[in-house]
Amino acid sequence: MFHKGKLLERPKIFDSPTGVDNEHRYSPAVCTGIDIRKINGRPDLDKAGTSYVERQNLTMRMGMRRFTRLTNGFSKKVENLAQAVSLHYMHYNFARPHITLTKDAGGHATTPAMAAGVENHVWTTREIAALLD
Repeated sequence: MFHKGKLLERPKIFDSPTGVDNEHRYSPAVCTGIDIRKINGRPDLDKAGTSYVERQNLTMRMGMRRFTRLTNGFSKKVENLAQAVSLHYMHYNFARPHITLTKDAGGHATTPAMAAGVENHVWTTREIAALLD
């Protein structure tokens, strides 16, 4: 939102529902206010948006049990979490052909790494596993 030619950020302030602590709640938090802050710089508002980040968050949550909500599929060590995230993104970008990229390439199976010009073929899981040696 603009105010006097400057972009304003409006992050929401949340509080837990009455009588429930944050560790054991299943209902969403209650919005108790908005903190308005100025953002410096000149962002390109035509490209501004959260849809790409939200889509990536959803992809990560759907692809890794560690990020699903209200489950016990957690990592005991932060190193294991980092390795799981790395493996997920390696597969996502190098081994998994994406439908829209494949259509744009005339039906040739294409991964994001291939579309970016970083790689010239779809990786197999065997190739990814060979990186661990």
